[in-house]
Amino acid sequence: MRFTKMHGLGNDYVYVDCTNQYISDPGSLAAAVSDRHFGVGSDGLILILPGKQADVRMRMFNADGSEGKMCGNGIRCLAKYVWDHGLSKANPLNVETLSGVKTVEMAVGSDGKVQAATVDMGEPILDAPAIPVNLPAGPVVDVPFNANGLNLKMTCVSMGNPHAVFFVDEVAAVPLFQWGPMIENHRLFPDRVNVHFVQIRSPREVTMRTWERGSGMTLACGTGASAVCVAGALTGRTQRAVLAHLPGGDLNLDWRQENNHVFMTGPAVEVFSGDWPGI
Repeated sequence: MRFTKMHGLGNDYVYVDCTNQYISDPGSLAAAVSDRHFGVGSDGLILILPGKQADVRMRMFNADGSEGKMCGNGIRCLAKYVWDHGLSKANPLNVETLSGVKTVEMAVGSDGKVQAATVDMGEPILDAPAIPVNLPAGPVVDVPFNANGLNLKMTCVSMGNPHAVFFVDEVAAVPLFQWGPMIENHRLFPDRVNVHFVQIRSPREVTMRTWERGSGMTLACGTGASAVCVAGALTGRTQRAVLAHLPGGDLNLDWRQENNHVFMTGPAVEVFSGDWPGI
Protein backbone atom coordinates (compact mmCIF):
# COMPACT_ATOMS: atom_id res chain seq x y z
CA MET A 1 0.00 0.00 0.00
CA ARG A 2 1.40 3.38 -1.03
CA PHE A 3 0.90 6.16 1.51
CA THR A 4 1.87 9.79 2.06
CA LYS A 5 2.47 11.46 5.42
CA MET A 6 1.17 15.06 5.64
CA HIS A 7 0.50 17.58 8.37
CA GLY A 8 -1.27 20.84 9.06
CA LEU A 9 0.47 22.60 11.96
CA GLY A 10 1.77 19.26 13.23
CA ASN A 11 -1.69 17.65 13.17
CA ASP A 12 -0.42 14.74 11.07
CA TYR A 13 -2.20 12.05 9.08
CA VAL A 14 -1.34 9.15 6.84
CA TYR A 15 -3.02 9.62 3.46
CA VAL A 16 -3.92 6.82 1.07
CA ASP A 17 -5.03 7.46 -2.50
CA CYS A 18 -8.00 5.13 -2.84
CA THR A 19 -8.69 6.11 -6.42
CA ASN A 20 -6.26 3.30 -7.27
CA GLN A 21 -6.06 1.24 -4.05
CA TYR A 22 -8.64 -0.53 -1.90
CA ILE A 23 -8.63 -0.62 1.90
CA SER A 24 -10.81 -3.40 3.34
CA ASP A 25 -10.53 -2.48 7.04
CA PRO A 26 -9.62 1.20 7.42
CA GLY A 27 -10.29 1.28 11.17
CA SER A 28 -7.71 -1.40 11.92
CA LEU A 29 -5.30 0.14 9.43
CA ALA A 30 -5.67 3.53 11.11
CA ALA A 31 -4.72 2.11 14.50
CA ALA A 32 -1.72 0.30 13.00
CA VAL A 33 -0.24 3.13 10.93
CA SER A 34 -0.90 5.76 13.62
CA ASP A 35 1.27 4.01 16.22
CA ARG A 36 4.31 6.23 16.73
CA HIS A 37 6.54 3.34 17.79
CA PHE A 38 5.46 0.45 15.58
CA GLY A 39 3.73 2.26 12.69
CA VAL A 40 4.22 5.33 10.56
CA GLY A 41 3.17 7.64 13.40
CA SER A 42 0.20 9.99 13.03
CA ASP A 43 -2.99 11.35 14.56
CA GLY A 44 -4.97 9.15 12.19
CA LEU A 45 -5.65 7.94 8.66
CA ILE A 46 -7.31 9.81 5.78
CA LEU A 47 -8.56 8.08 2.65
CA ILE A 48 -8.92 9.98 -0.63
CA LEU A 49 -11.75 8.50 -2.70
CA PRO A 50 -13.62 9.35 -5.89
CA GLY A 51 -16.38 11.85 -5.20
CA LYS A 52 -20.04 10.95 -5.44
CA GLN A 53 -21.39 14.46 -4.84
CA ALA A 54 -18.17 16.46 -5.16
CA ASP A 55 -14.71 16.50 -6.79
CA VAL A 56 -13.34 14.02 -4.22
CA ARG A 57 -14.45 12.28 -1.05
CA MET A 58 -12.65 12.15 2.30
CA ARG A 59 -12.89 9.53 5.03
CA MET A 60 -10.92 10.17 8.20
CA PHE A 61 -10.14 7.78 11.04
CA ASN A 62 -8.73 8.67 14.44
CA ALA A 63 -5.68 6.97 15.91
CA ASP A 64 -7.91 4.57 17.85
CA GLY A 65 -9.60 3.42 14.62
CA SER A 66 -12.89 5.28 15.15
CA GLU A 67 -14.22 7.21 12.15
CA GLY A 68 -14.65 10.98 12.38
CA LYS A 69 -16.95 13.14 10.31
CA MET A 70 -14.60 16.02 9.57
CA CYS A 71 -11.01 17.21 10.07
CA GLY A 72 -10.04 20.83 9.38
CA ASN A 73 -6.28 20.36 9.17
CA GLY A 74 -6.76 17.07 7.37
CA ILE A 75 -8.96 18.49 4.63
CA ARG A 76 -6.42 21.22 3.83
CA CYS A 77 -3.74 18.57 3.35
CA LEU A 78 -6.12 16.42 1.31
CA ALA A 79 -6.71 19.37 -1.03
CA LYS A 80 -2.95 19.84 -1.37
CA TYR A 81 -2.48 16.16 -2.20
CA VAL A 82 -5.26 16.21 -4.78
CA TRP A 83 -3.82 19.30 -6.51
CA ASP A 84 -0.11 18.44 -6.24
CA HIS A 85 -0.60 14.84 -7.41
CA GLY A 86 -2.89 15.79 -10.29
CA LEU A 87 -6.08 14.09 -9.13
CA SER A 88 -7.99 17.33 -9.78
CA LYS A 89 -7.15 20.90 -10.72
CA ALA A 90 -10.42 22.31 -9.42
CA ASN A 91 -9.78 25.39 -7.28
CA PRO A 92 -11.85 25.81 -5.17
CA LEU A 93 -12.06 22.07 -4.57
CA ASN A 94 -15.30 20.52 -3.33
CA VAL A 95 -14.73 17.69 -0.85
CA GLU A 96 -17.41 15.28 0.29
CA THR A 97 -17.24 14.45 4.03
CA LEU A 98 -19.57 12.81 6.53
CA SER A 99 -20.51 16.31 7.69
CA GLY A 100 -21.38 17.49 4.18
CA VAL A 101 -19.56 18.91 1.17
CA LYS A 102 -16.80 21.36 2.14
CA THR A 103 -15.16 23.89 -0.17
CA VAL A 104 -11.39 24.43 -0.07
CA GLU A 105 -9.70 27.36 -1.82
CA MET A 106 -5.98 26.76 -2.32
CA ALA A 107 -3.05 29.18 -2.42
CA VAL A 108 -0.59 27.82 -5.01
CA GLY A 109 3.08 28.82 -4.80
CA SER A 110 5.54 29.67 -7.57
CA ASP A 111 6.54 25.98 -7.68
CA GLY A 112 3.01 25.06 -8.69
CA LYS A 113 2.27 23.34 -5.38
CA VAL A 114 -0.27 24.24 -2.71
CA GLN A 115 1.20 26.14 0.25
CA ALA A 116 -1.94 26.96 2.24
CA ALA A 117 -5.70 26.69 1.99
CA THR A 118 -8.91 28.29 3.21
CA VAL A 119 -11.72 25.92 4.15
CA ASP A 120 -15.39 26.84 4.34
CA MET A 121 -16.17 24.89 7.51
CA GLY A 122 -19.91 25.58 7.25
CA GLU A 123 -22.33 26.74 9.92
CA PRO A 124 -21.71 25.89 13.56
CA ILE A 125 -24.30 23.68 15.27
CA LEU A 126 -25.27 25.16 18.63
CA ASP A 127 -28.32 23.18 19.81
CA ALA A 128 -27.34 20.80 22.63
CA PRO A 129 -29.04 17.60 21.37
CA ALA A 130 -27.60 18.12 17.88
CA ILE A 131 -23.99 18.63 19.06
CA PRO A 132 -24.67 16.23 20.95
CA VAL A 133 -24.64 17.16 24.65
CA ASN A 134 -26.95 15.62 27.24
CA LEU A 135 -28.48 18.96 28.20
CA PRO A 136 -31.84 20.62 27.40
CA ALA A 137 -32.39 21.98 23.89
CA GLY A 138 -30.73 25.29 23.13
CA PRO A 139 -27.19 26.70 23.04
CA VAL A 140 -24.62 25.56 25.61
CA VAL A 141 -22.86 28.84 26.46
CA ASP A 142 -20.80 29.29 29.63
CA VAL A 143 -22.65 26.42 31.29
CA PRO A 144 -21.11 25.18 34.58
CA PHE A 145 -19.11 21.95 34.31
CA ASN A 146 -18.54 20.32 37.66
CA ALA A 147 -16.88 16.91 37.78
CA ASN A 148 -13.97 15.25 39.57
CA GLY A 149 -13.19 18.43 41.45
CA LEU A 150 -13.30 20.65 38.36
CA ASN A 151 -15.35 23.83 38.48
CA LEU A 152 -15.28 25.28 34.97
CA LYS A 153 -17.62 26.90 32.47
CA MET A 154 -18.01 25.31 29.07
CA THR A 155 -19.34 26.35 25.69
CA CYS A 156 -20.19 23.57 23.24
CA VAL A 157 -20.15 23.75 19.44
CA SER A 158 -20.35 21.16 16.68
CA MET A 159 -18.42 21.79 13.48
CA GLY A 160 -19.47 18.39 12.13
CA ASN A 161 -17.95 16.87 15.26
CA PRO A 162 -18.56 17.84 18.91
CA HIS A 163 -16.36 20.32 20.80
CA ALA A 164 -16.32 21.52 24.40
CA VAL A 165 -14.48 24.84 24.92
CA PHE A 166 -13.18 25.98 28.30
CA PHE A 167 -11.73 29.47 28.76
CA VAL A 168 -8.97 29.59 31.37
CA ASP A 169 -6.57 32.18 32.76
CA GLU A 170 -3.39 30.25 31.94
CA VAL A 171 -3.63 27.57 29.28
CA ALA A 172 -0.10 26.28 29.91
CA ALA A 173 -1.06 25.36 33.50
CA VAL A 174 -3.89 23.01 32.45
CA PRO A 175 -3.07 19.31 33.21
CA LEU A 176 -4.25 18.25 29.76
CA PHE A 177 -3.46 14.53 30.13
CA GLN A 178 -5.61 14.43 33.26
CA TRP A 179 -8.52 16.68 32.34
CA GLY A 180 -8.68 15.84 28.63
CA PRO A 181 -9.66 12.15 28.76
CA MET A 182 -11.94 12.69 31.75
CA ILE A 183 -13.96 15.34 29.88
CA GLU A 184 -13.81 13.46 26.55
CA ASN A 185 -15.55 10.47 28.10
CA HIS A 186 -17.91 12.31 30.47
CA ARG A 187 -21.56 11.17 30.50
CA LEU A 188 -22.63 14.60 29.18
CA PHE A 189 -21.22 13.64 25.78
CA PRO A 190 -22.89 10.55 24.27
CA ASP A 191 -20.48 10.51 21.29
CA ARG A 192 -17.50 11.65 23.39
CA VAL A 193 -16.13 15.14 22.72
CA ASN A 194 -13.08 17.11 21.58
CA VAL A 195 -11.77 19.20 24.48
CA HIS A 196 -10.16 22.66 24.15
CA PHE A 197 -8.66 24.98 26.75
CA VAL A 198 -8.33 28.59 25.63
CA GLN A 199 -6.54 31.66 26.92
CA ILE A 200 -7.68 35.05 25.62
CA ARG A 201 -4.80 37.27 24.46
CA SER A 202 -6.99 40.02 23.01
CA PRO A 203 -10.40 40.26 21.31
CA ARG A 204 -8.68 39.07 18.12
CA GLU A 205 -6.13 36.58 19.47
CA VAL A 206 -6.25 33.37 21.51
CA THR A 207 -3.94 30.55 22.58
CA MET A 208 -5.39 27.04 22.80
CA ARG A 209 -4.51 23.46 23.67
CA THR A 210 -6.47 20.43 22.51
CA TRP A 211 -7.35 16.92 23.59
CA GLU A 212 -8.89 15.25 20.52
CA ARG A 213 -11.54 12.58 20.74
CA GLY A 214 -9.93 9.29 19.79
CA SER A 215 -6.42 10.70 19.29
CA GLY A 216 -5.42 12.38 22.57
CA MET A 217 -3.26 15.49 22.67
CA THR A 218 -2.64 16.94 19.22
CA LEU A 219 -0.57 19.89 18.05
CA ALA A 220 -3.52 21.43 16.20
CA CYS A 221 -7.23 20.92 15.50
CA GLY A 222 -8.92 22.79 12.68
CA THR A 223 -12.52 22.03 13.59
CA GLY A 224 -11.56 22.79 17.20
CA ALA A 225 -10.07 26.17 16.33
CA SER A 226 -13.26 26.92 14.40
CA ALA A 227 -15.33 25.98 17.45
CA VAL A 228 -13.13 28.21 19.64
CA CYS A 229 -13.74 31.12 17.25
CA VAL A 230 -17.49 30.62 17.59
CA ALA A 231 -17.35 30.11 21.37
CA GLY A 232 -15.30 33.28 21.85
CA ALA A 233 -17.81 35.36 19.92
CA LEU A 234 -20.83 33.74 21.59
CA THR A 235 -19.48 34.54 25.06
CA GLY A 236 -18.37 38.07 24.14
CA ARG A 237 -14.72 37.30 24.82
CA THR A 238 -13.54 37.77 21.23
CA GLN A 239 -14.59 39.24 17.94
CA ARG A 240 -15.80 36.99 15.12
CA ALA A 241 -12.38 36.95 13.41
CA VAL A 242 -9.45 35.67 15.47
CA LEU A 243 -5.89 34.42 15.19
CA ALA A 244 -5.52 31.14 17.09
CA HIS A 245 -2.12 30.09 18.39
CA LEU A 246 -1.88 26.29 18.64
CA PRO A 247 1.16 24.25 19.73
CA GLY A 248 1.89 23.46 16.06
CA GLY A 249 1.38 26.97 14.66
CA ASP A 250 -1.30 29.53 13.83
CA LEU A 251 -4.72 29.42 12.19
CA ASN A 252 -6.86 32.35 11.04
CA LEU A 253 -10.58 31.95 11.73
CA ASP A 254 -13.49 34.10 10.58
CA TRP A 255 -17.13 33.47 11.58
CA ARG A 256 -18.77 35.53 8.85
CA GLN A 257 -22.05 37.24 9.54
CA GLU A 258 -23.25 37.27 5.95
CA ASN A 259 -23.69 33.49 5.75
CA ASN A 260 -22.97 32.26 9.31
CA HIS A 261 -20.13 30.08 8.00
CA VAL A 262 -16.72 29.72 9.66
CA PHE A 263 -13.70 30.06 7.37
CA MET A 264 -10.35 28.63 8.42
CA THR A 265 -6.99 29.42 6.79
CA GLY A 266 -3.72 27.60 7.42
CA PRO A 267 -0.77 25.75 5.87
CA ALA A 268 -0.55 22.22 4.44
CA VAL A 269 2.69 20.25 4.23
CA GLU A 270 3.69 16.95 2.61
CA VAL A 271 6.36 15.17 4.68
CA PHE A 272 7.21 11.91 2.88
CA SER A 273 5.77 8.93 1.02
CA GLY A 274 6.37 5.23 1.53
CA ASP A 275 5.04 1.71 1.26
CA TRP A 276 3.11 -0.06 4.02
CA PRO A 277 3.89 -3.81 3.90
CA GLY A 278 0.31 -5.10 3.93
CA ILE A 279 -3.35 -4.12 4.00
